[in-house]
Parts: sequence; C-alpha cells; structure tokens
Amino acid sequence: MKNYLDLTGRIAVVTGASSGLGYAYAKALAGNGAKVAAMARRVDWLEKLRKEIEAEGGECLPVACDVSDEQQVVAAVQEVIDHWGRVDILINNAGAIKVIPTVELKAEDWQNVVDISLTGYFYMARECGKNMIANQYGRIINTCSMFGLIAGQQMPNLAYNATKGAIPNFTRSLAQEWAQYNITVNAIAPGMFPSEMMVITDDVQQLLQFRCPVGRPGNIEELLGQMLLFASEASAYTTGQTIAIDGGWTAV
Repeated sequence: MKNYLDLTGRIAVVTGASSGLGYAYAKALAGNGAKVAAMARRVDWLEKLRKEIEAEGGECLPVACDVSDEQQVVAAVQEVIDHWGRVDILINNAGAIKVIPTVELKAEDWQNVVDISLTGYFYMARECGKNMIANQYGRIINTCSMFGLIAGQQMPNLAYNATKGAIPNFTRSLAQEWAQYNITVNAIAPGMFPSEMMVITDDVQQLLQFRCPVGRPGNIEELLGQMLLFASEASAYTTGQTIAIDGGWTAV
C-alpha cells in the first residue's frame, strides 16, 4: 500500500528548529524521508538536532538564521539551495512572545514580535517561494496559534495575538497567488502545547481544565500528523486553510 505521507527525496526548511515545535517538526520530516535544513539563531542547539537525525539515518543541515534579518534569510535559503539544489517544503515556525499588559508594552517589544512572527514569515516565504515557483512545486506550512483565531483569555498578549491573527489571511492570500505554480500554503494553529515559549503552570492547567474540552495540554506528537499531511502529496488539493489543533478550545 502506498504511504501517502512519504517525503523521500523532498527538501524541507524548518525555522525555529532549535527547540519546541520546530525541533519536533524537523525530526518528523526527517523520519518520513525528507532532507531537513534546520534554521535558528542558536546554531549550537541545532547541532544536537543534526546528530539525532543522522543517528536515525536522516540528513540534516544546520543553518544559522535570524528570520527577522532580511539579508540573513536570503543567505540562509541560498545556502540550502547551494547544498541540495532546491526547496520543496517550508515550515514557517520561528516566533516570539511578550506576555505584558498593553499599557506597559514598549514599542521595541511590539516590533520584535512583529519582526520575527510576521515579517520573518514573509521573508522566508518570499525567498523559498522564488525557488518553488521556478520548480513548479512547493508546500508551505505556517505555524499560527489558536490565539490567532481567538483572544487569549486572562493573558495580556497583544503583540503575539495580533501577529498570529494575521497568519490565516497571510496563508489565504499566498495560497491563492501561488496555486498556479503547484504550491500549497496552509497553517496549523496549535493550542497549548508545552514548549520553551509555553510553560504549563498550575494556573495554565486549571485554565485548560475549565476552558478546553479535552481538559489537558497537547502532546507535541499530536501536531505532527497534520504537519506531515500538509507537507505531503496527500494534501495537494488543500490550500489556504488554517487548522486548529487545540483540544476543542476554539470549537466552543
């Protein structure tokens, strides 16, 4: 039987790959046959990822990149193309968060979140997209958040919520523009998953039990199936969509 999630021979780029969701995405892509270019500012952390992927028979290229820096993005994507010849899959995942009451939010904190979580997505999509258009093939998956679909209850997080709220329409707009080139663009909107950015404290656990129908945080592995589906041939007719994986939080 055909494995519809097989990515053998595909070249994938994952941003924010030094920890959390990006780290798990990179390993899952490699585990399904893709060659993975793992990008992050902390390149020493990427070496650990490279060793783990190679120990399991995969290929990983660590690439230092601050996605908020346009020239670094241009150089990083070119490094991947020089190394492997093309880019087939882009996982836009790097992000920043500032949980600060709005009246205390400094302009530089706002701008930092916007630069990484929105402008960085644009830089990466544009540079990878040039190569995808030339090759008439591409899969772009943007990491959104359920807080891009709803406001974060009891969490003063304006900059994060605003940038994540832009991702669904960023995704739709790019999807309709690039569908003619056999490029799909979709987004995943995770709920609360333990990561470097999301620490599940007792207060958060109580909020989950009250607000989330499933009543618990997600396990990172529970995101991987949807990511692989969007990255594969199995979703060739799906584009412009944002899928919430949030234990039912946004359903009620």
